[in-house]
Amino acid sequence: MTADTVTDLFEEHRPFLTGVAYRMLGRVADAEDVVQEAWLRWSSEEREDVREPRAFLVRVTTRLAIDRLRHLKSRREAYVGPWLPEPVVTEFGPAVPDSAERAVLADSVSLAVLVVLETLSPLERAVFVLREAFGFPYAEIGAALDRSEAAVRQLGGRAKRHVEERKPRYDVDPVVQRDLTERFLVAASGGDLEQLLALLAPDVRLVSDSGGKAKAPRRIIETADKVGRFLLAVSGERSPSTEVRIAELNGGPALVFSVDGVVDAVFQAEVGDGAIRCLYIHRNPDKLAGLHVG
Repeated sequence: MTADTVTDLFEEHRPFLTGVAYRMLGRVADAEDVVQEAWLRWSSEEREDVREPRAFLVRVTTRLAIDRLRHLKSRREAYVGPWLPEPVVTEFGPAVPDSAERAVLADSVSLAVLVVLETLSPLERAVFVLREAFGFPYAEIGAALDRSEAAVRQLGGRAKRHVEERKPRYDVDPVVQRDLTERFLVAASGGDLEQLLALLAPDVRLVSDSGGKAKAPRRIIETADKVGRFLLAVSGERSPSTEVRIAELNGGPALVFSVDGVVDAVFQAEVGDGAIRCLYIHRNPDKLAGLHVG
């Protein structure tokens, strides 16, 4: 295998490997670091015995992601305020032509699901990601994790039950989600509390991630009245140079706020039954620095 072939094979699989690592770790920088380390392993390996490059690369990437996740979990316990996965632009491209497959990929990268995945053990998370997001056979997952197929099935079953119990149980209509996002922006910008409250579920939650590096609530805000009043107060403090646009992040519409061309905040609504059930706000500059939306 020539050096060019080695590189081309890896680059062919890089987007897929990054997708696996991001779902495992919840941060783009961590995912890219893991994939780069996988490249170093791949480029320095004796590859004569590697019959299936994709399976080999998935195995290496997954194991590296598990090791990193175990290290990151202790750091996240000391995180200031709520921790949310880093927002990413979701463009699945022509490689995913099937609408059903797109729906699965979008769901597996949604903030609601990624937040639930944070509560799984690293091994459970790996099995869930490979099985539920990418449809890997249990035998192949077992080979990647050096576990028996029976053990992997048990891990997968436990992880799936855990996620199903905790993730939102309502269907998300993309058209409704977009409409609610647009109406939310109008209501918040116009300072209309009644209009805003009409969009919020009575038990709505607001979860804000700043890492202590930007102004944001360090605790979850609950109930429509408290969330609505907070949002109107924030809207009144907005800089005149702020620009707002809607972009598709993590499989759904999100409001991206930029000040002087730099992304300052991201708002994304989790919707169900025609109302906003949860509002996620990203303000940690470390998680917004690499976000480029057109």
